[in-house]
Amino acid sequence: MRRLIALLFAASALVAWSNAWAQAYPSRPIRVVIPFPPGGNVDTFARVLYRQVEIELGQPIVLDNRGGANGILGADVVANATPDGYTLLNTSFAFAVNPSIVKKMPFDIVKDFVPVTDVALGLGYLMVANPTLPAKNVKELIALAKKQQVRYSTAGIGNGQHLAGALFEQKAGVEMLHVPYKGGGPALTAVIGGEVQIHYPAASVGAPQVKAGRVRALGFTGEKRLVSLPDVPTVGESVPGYVADAGWHAVFAPAKTPAAVVNRVHAAIQKALRVPEVRDHFVSNGYQPQANPPAEWAKMYRSDIKRFADIARIAKIEPQ
Repeated sequence: MRRLIALLFAASALVAWSNAWAQAYPSRPIRVVIPFPPGGNVDTFARVLYRQVEIELGQPIVLDNRGGANGILGADVVANATPDGYTLLNTSFAFAVNPSIVKKMPFDIVKDFVPVTDVALGLGYLMVANPTLPAKNVKELIALAKKQQVRYSTAGIGNGQHLAGALFEQKAGVEMLHVPYKGGGPALTAVIGGEVQIHYPAASVGAPQVKAGRVRALGFTGEKRLVSLPDVPTVGESVPGYVADAGWHAVFAPAKTPAAVVNRVHAAIQKALRVPEVRDHFVSNGYQPQANPPAEWAKMYRSDIKRFADIARIAKIEPQ
């Protein structure tokens, strides 16, 4: 009996301690690691989201861009951080793809991280071209790619842009040269500068460049046309059966981060995504705000690890 009472007392003390920690958290600035260079879609959306999350949490949030290795370098920083809620990871679904395309990972994406929430689901990418490319639409691009080499840039091997491009090749019956960069920003710069002919940016990144005339929009990879660019047809209108979503953006914390802190961060993100200005930014740029609870998101995330492994196999991406 005494042992049972002691265990109950210890459990109660742990709950009280956890709740007290949550009430005190955060008491200083929080670092959110963006594992991609500035200028890409993850970075762009994060800068809109975390301005509002700062208000919800009452502490400054410092965005720390650590690009490289398709998000692995930045994620490794978080995997090795103190699990106190003051270092978080805001990444793309490439995080769940990497184990299928990288032979030796520096961490375990299930054991070394705690899923906090999914921020948003991307409905698709823009397919943009350098303005000098003779092709003015998707059908002309296909005809051109059957005659000569066409290069397309992405944010890295196994990135969602790569999967969108690989699927396009398969469905359209063409072969194009994949040119991976260290992030979405450099990949977009490459198509603007003419190093490559095609790129698949998120609408939040690509639309301003389309409107400025720096690139030409050939199509949108989602199931439906993009709200902010309704005159741009879907790729599927020219290539039946083609649909490529842009995956998710999500937040993770180091393993062993207290559940109360994880819940506090989730609640702040959920509230931030309900603010009209924040929500409208995501929706108008082809992303659907999510913010599922940690436990629910964890189940979805683990299921996606298998799903993306299947996609990588179909795209014939060999682990490197």
